[in-house]
Amino acid sequence: MAEKIAVLSQKGGTGKTTTVRHLADAFRRAGLRVLAVDLDPQGNLSDYFDVPPDAEPTIGDVLTGRAKAPAAVHDDIIPANLGLAEAELTLAGKMGRELTLRKALKAVEGDFDVVLVDCPPNLGLLTVNALVAADHALLSAEAQYFALQGVEQALEVIELARDGLNPDLEWLGVVFNIADMRTKHSREAFDSLKEHVGEKLLPTYVRQSIAYAESAERAVSILDHRPDLGVDYLRLADELLRRLGLDAARRKLKPLLAEAEERAAKAAAPAG
Repeated sequence: MAEKIAVLSQKGGTGKTTTVRHLADAFRRAGLRVLAVDLDPQGNLSDYFDVPPDAEPTIGDVLTGRAKAPAAVHDDIIPANLGLAEAELTLAGKMGRELTLRKALKAVEGDFDVVLVDCPPNLGLLTVNALVAADHALLSAEAQYFALQGVEQALEVIELARDGLNPDLEWLGVVFNIADMRTKHSREAFDSLKEHVGEKLLPTYVRQSIAYAESAERAVSILDHRPDLGVDYLRLADELLRRLGLDAARRKLKPLLAEAEERAAKAAAPAG
């Protein structure tokens, strides 16, 4: 069965969707079959994967019982649109509502090695559904002073999901996103998180760059658009594969990572 990873944050703007997009790409390049699930009514992940806005069925149809999960898979992504907000309201009135996504994914998880769920930028019912369905929780934190507060709030929801709903849920770690480590602000935010969560803070941070907005607009992976920046996600993928025990995929990723690090070094070298 697939390793199911819920990627969440306490608020928007933390690079969460970008993380799901590029981890999916890196894992696929490592030879893994990856399903991405867009569980955010904004549908940004679907846009980033260039899924047509009128694609049907969607995750909202799956959660409300109008469609089965296999029918909603479009090029290895189950997309979302604003209809998911209405589906969430419908879900709120159902018995066993927290288990809906877990039950739905059983029909497809055997076809994939990894399922990445992009949660909405809040800690409501959809996020709880993702955590109940998942094996692992991965937190995205923006490089700013209030990052620790957001992580602590997310951890409270993880504990809620563990309490009788999904006791086997593991906390995979925290991704430090949108970081400019040349600034004291980012370095202090990183050190504060490290002090409080220790080894759960992934050592690879994702650098801030306008190139991510450009790649999203073009629906192109940063690994292709700016390989010198994409190395951050290859390093991040390598660390997560290690934590997940997916050693064969990690070995396949190794030459790609080495090539990307060489490109990044050349890009950083002074001209002349």
